[in-house]
Amino acid sequence: MDTRLLRTFTTLARTENFTAAAEELHVAQSTVTVHIRDLEKELGTRLFDRLPRGARLTSHGHRLLARAEEVLDAEARLRAVVDDGAPLSGRIVIGAGETLCSSLLPGVVADLRAAEPGIDVQIHAAGTADAVEGLRSGRIDVALLLEEEAGAPDVAAQAVTRLPLVLVAAPGHPLAALDRPVTPTDLAATEVFLLEEGCSYSDALARELSALPGERPRTTRFGSAEAARTCVAAGLGVALLPGVAVDQALADGRLTVLDGPGAPDVAVLVARHRARWTSPAAHAVTDALERGLRRGAAGKGLVLTRA
Repeated sequence: MDTRLLRTFTTLARTENFTAAAEELHVAQSTVTVHIRDLEKELGTRLFDRLPRGARLTSHGHRLLARAEEVLDAEARLRAVVDDGAPLSGRIVIGAGETLCSSLLPGVVADLRAAEPGIDVQIHAAGTADAVEGLRSGRIDVALLLEEEAGAPDVAAQAVTRLPLVLVAAPGHPLAALDRPVTPTDLAATEVFLLEEGCSYSDALARELSALPGERPRTTRFGSAEAARTCVAAGLGVALLPGVAVDQALADGRLTVLDGPGAPDVAVLVARHRARWTSPAAHAVTDALERGLRRGAAGKGLVLTRA
């Protein structure tokens, strides 16, 4: 079987779009169509449903995906043996949450692309659950998680730095005018903006507020730190966020840090799937991420964990 067909298949399964798959593979869209048609003909089954919103895997397609990834993984191992000593190359997808995608990660990736131009480094925005699933499926090669642990036995993770969490409000918010520390009861009486469920520090604060006797806290969940930050800057409530997500808003006076209930710094984990082979390019990207995140956090005056 031509592994080019499998590579096209796995790319379309990930992007769910013929145009996006063609762009990623640097081929014409018609080539993607032909590859999928030839693979379906060879296997004697339909692998995708062509829908108005894109291509979706059929049940047979889902069953093929993991096996196709294994074949491509084996092919990559063989090529690595032959290419030993050659310049690093290949496509590496980094999965990370919106907070890191909009703060520390872009600079690290820019430096990496300059140092290793043969490696096609791509960023995929993903929460913890999506990132872990991406590692399992092969859609993501390396994940960055804002968690104390990966929470999955098949994922190997190492903490490379810690990010301070800050409780923030607009300067004109009533809690910003208090001459004492903000209490959990104070927070229960105002709107609190949290990140989506599965975010460890947001979930911990939500549990703390929900446990207060006689209180009915008002919490709103967002999928991005940007949405929470914007609402807080408008004076609508408060939020607990990593300092790197609000440093510019603090610097220009749109937000202020509240003296309130302490929250432990959150770890940044670099994670990989235990069972999947790590290519030389993936090793290089992982090493660069670890160095770059430590350096980037240190540059912002953040707390580092010792290697």
